[in-house]
Amino acid sequence: MAHTYLLEIGLEEMPAHVVTPSIKQLVKRASDFLNEQRIKFDDIKPFSTPRRLTLEISGLADKQTDIDESVKGPAKKIAQDADGNWTKAAIGFAKGQGATPDDIEFKEIKGNEYVFIEKHIEGKPIAEVLPAIKDVITSMTFPTRMKWNVYNLEYIRPIRWLVSILDDEVVPFSILDVDAGRTSRGHRFLGHDVEIKNAVDYEADLHKQFVIVDAQKRKDTITAQIAKIASDKDWDIKVSPSLLEEVNNLVEWPTAFAGNFDKKYLQIPAEVLITSMRDNQRFFYVVNQAGKLLPHFVSVRNGNDYDIQNVISGNEKVLTARLEDAMFFYQEDQKHSIEYFVNRLKNVSFHDKISTEYEKMQRVAVIVEQIGKQAGLSDEQIADAKRAAEIYKFDLVTEMVGEFSELQGVMGEKYALLKGEKPAVATAIREHYMPISSNGELPATAVGAVLALADKFDSIMTFFAAGMIPSGSNDPYALRRQAIGIVRIVNEYGWRLPLVASMNKFVDLEQAANVAPKVDQKPQINAVVDFIKDRIVNLLQSDKYRHDMIDATVDATNNDIVYMIDSANVLKQKAAGDHFKEIIEALTRVVRISAKADFDSNDLSIDPSLFSNDSEKALYEFVNKMSADYFKATPEAAYEQLASLAAPINDYFDQTMVMDKDEAVKNNHLKQMVQLSNMIKWFSDVEQLIVK
Repeated sequence: MAHTYLLEIGLEEMPAHVVTPSIKQLVKRASDFLNEQRIKFDDIKPFSTPRRLTLEISGLADKQTDIDESVKGPAKKIAQDADGNWTKAAIGFAKGQGATPDDIEFKEIKGNEYVFIEKHIEGKPIAEVLPAIKDVITSMTFPTRMKWNVYNLEYIRPIRWLVSILDDEVVPFSILDVDAGRTSRGHRFLGHDVEIKNAVDYEADLHKQFVIVDAQKRKDTITAQIAKIASDKDWDIKVSPSLLEEVNNLVEWPTAFAGNFDKKYLQIPAEVLITSMRDNQRFFYVVNQAGKLLPHFVSVRNGNDYDIQNVISGNEKVLTARLEDAMFFYQEDQKHSIEYFVNRLKNVSFHDKISTEYEKMQRVAVIVEQIGKQAGLSDEQIADAKRAAEIYKFDLVTEMVGEFSELQGVMGEKYALLKGEKPAVATAIREHYMPISSNGELPATAVGAVLALADKFDSIMTFFAAGMIPSGSNDPYALRRQAIGIVRIVNEYGWRLPLVASMNKFVDLEQAANVAPKVDQKPQINAVVDFIKDRIVNLLQSDKYRHDMIDATVDATNNDIVYMIDSANVLKQKAAGDHFKEIIEALTRVVRISAKADFDSNDLSIDPSLFSNDSEKALYEFVNKMSADYFKATPEAAYEQLASLAAPINDYFDQTMVMDKDEAVKNNHLKQMVQLSNMIKWFSDVEQLIVK
């Protein structure tokens, strides 16, 4: 007979962002528990609201699956003495398996006999096993936790009730002072306690108490209600998936409603209005069919439509107060010039160990010009990027950003345009924050991309120099996100940006311009390079590159971001070729023997007069012909050139004793190997490649 089990954890209201991850975690932990307990089941249906996490587990077997197993023990010669008596090893083994020596059997494995005990473990009825599910509940983890009363248990919110029913019978257990039973709670204001007589009645019983426990059905209800408002009023209501998810996890019985605000507030930038509505009040904003913001909003009440006009009025008053503040800030900010705000940044700390925000902008202006030149920007673009760098943090000290910090960059763009800055400059001010997440949108303009790179390089380099290097999960200044931003932007635009040379140049230029920070950046440049390379590793791993190809790529001596990523792609493509194995083996042989050189590698002048066979001369001529443009070639071209050397390399090793007894001849050979090895390592650390 198949059974249905209902588990409900009743809580004080959880933060909206915790609800969905928590129910997913509960499903996973419950599934693992049932599998570990050898209990077969068909499906786990999750239910969740701000006040409950619930599972309906259907198709449960009557009992645990029986186990028949053959347990191997010591060899027979250890289990019995010369007279055939059981030894302590055999007796101990049998006892450990809950048996006696009389239960022992012998089986032959590869010519030797071993002790075995055949065990049959009868499965327990599920009613006896399910109480242990309390450990699933108490083992759950959350981003934030709290204690309550005198208890030591830490949980997302206090547990107020527990429901545990197998079909129509309570499965008892207790957590702290809460006993599991069949009593659930309805909507906090519209419903009341309800007795769940049978596990399969749960959803219907709660619906009668004004609780839609199925999160998807609740979300569909909200979506349908908003769609009806939009249709009735001929509005386009912007329903972002993330806000819909959040609102869905704030209510148990949703009722959508529309409200209004004064048209005068539409003179404020739309981003401010949207932020006030969407981010601060959890309202959906409204536009007309042309996409222009309208003075209306839509929200969702946790309840029915009783006295809904009073609810609408209250929400309108709250929004109006925020918009009135925004209007004041907007008007006050416009009374001052950009230079006024820039000068105020002289008293704003970027970090007390590094510099002020004003000094950071001075450094970034130097870096911007250098990156712009390396990226091949026009003189006009470089001029725009430099102007943006001189002012791009000014909005941090505006009244608007002081109140709405999430509008950093956005207000900078708006105010820059109002003050007559070029559109390219204004756009760059907004785009310099991009990407704002690991997979976020990248700057759409080259000027914005250069400013974003310069800002991120400065932050990482100065924080590393000040000793504030991320470790483990500790990354308070989001340097990992900024590093992946560098990698993604450079790769997107295809700009050649060798890391070591570029960062050394940045520091030299800062010192020459007398804008260097308090900290010495050069000693940490190699650490910054490794840090950025780790982000390249993450990027390639997410694209399913082989680990050996990733390692070979990032450990190459060429530390140009685009070159490294392109090299990994070349290796991935070429690995399927017929001759990849023999090419890599030949190149690897060169690298390994070059490691035996113990002379000054700065002097790699080769003396052809010391050659003793044609293979030496042939390899020498091949390499000389390559080296003219090899270090400027694309990874694809570099690989093809290296691939063409496989045959000459093999001929060389067939005919040449590299470690010749004559010291001069040996060193001449090794110089050839080191020279070629340097070229190979520029492309890839081939020793790390796995070829079969």
